[in-house]
Amino acid sequence: MTGAEVSGVVCVVQTPFDEQGGIDSATFVRQVEWLFGNGADGVAIGMVSEVLRLSTNERDELATLLCGAASGRGSAVVSVGAESTHTAVRHARHAAAVGADAVMATPPALSRAGDRELFDYFLAIADAAQVPVIVQDASGYVGSALSIDLQARLHAELPDRVLFKPEAHPIGPKLTQLLDATGGKARVLEGNGGMYLVDSFRRGAIGTMPAGDLVWALVPLWRALSAGDHDRAYRIAGPLTQIVSLQTSLDSFVAIEKYLLVRQGVFRSAAVRGPVAGGVDERMYAEIDRLVDLLRAAVDHG
Repeated sequence: MTGAEVSGVVCVVQTPFDEQGGIDSATFVRQVEWLFGNGADGVAIGMVSEVLRLSTNERDELATLLCGAASGRGSAVVSVGAESTHTAVRHARHAAAVGADAVMATPPALSRAGDRELFDYFLAIADAAQVPVIVQDASGYVGSALSIDLQARLHAELPDRVLFKPEAHPIGPKLTQLLDATGGKARVLEGNGGMYLVDSFRRGAIGTMPAGDLVWALVPLWRALSAGDHDRAYRIAGPLTQIVSLQTSLDSFVAIEKYLLVRQGVFRSAAVRGPVAGGVDERMYAEIDRLVDLLRAAVDHG
């Protein structure tokens, strides 16, 4: 596959854990099959996959499982970002070796590196992977924002081998600034769980990379937008954005997404790796339940 084929609804997977705290590989593969069965165009390992809480061997295992389960069904994207170029390059090479169609990288979160260092970091990842690299600005919940100048320079250097997932606020204006800085040529994927998908689509996004717990709503939303059916799109987007608005941190994203996967029979356990900041209580889960029912009604309304 080429990077141009990483588009549409590319769902970020969750990492299921077994009773011993290890990766539940059978459940993981079942999740990928469920996502494609609900119309996903691709799958990805990302921040809400708890990637930063996995060992190197576990990241290898997850990448291998993802690419194997996605083979012949859609695109497979593997998160390779790390705190050092050395480690990110190592992950990128492994991802390419097991069949990733693209890699995705956040910048190091612990250092405020300048544009020159970050340019070299992303370029080294692209050179190591030899597949498209998705530059993820995850500063909405971790790390620092990437400058538009840096992203435009990466696009100039890697025009056919780079995509962008901008999650720095304000989302819409930043997306437009990136497109303006690249002559409208940058390929941009909306993040933030689909919360800004309608606006991002209108601005030129080629796809979305949300978590997969609500794939059955995100696929109809994307298809409605693609077909110009904005009435249907707004009906679906209403309860969807309310659900995502309750997820205000990386830990709350993971907790709620795993909760919903258990509710839908995809996961057996909603276990996460700690320590976590919390922030989700029983009343919030009850509100999530009400909103999911409203979302299902909006999707079924046609």
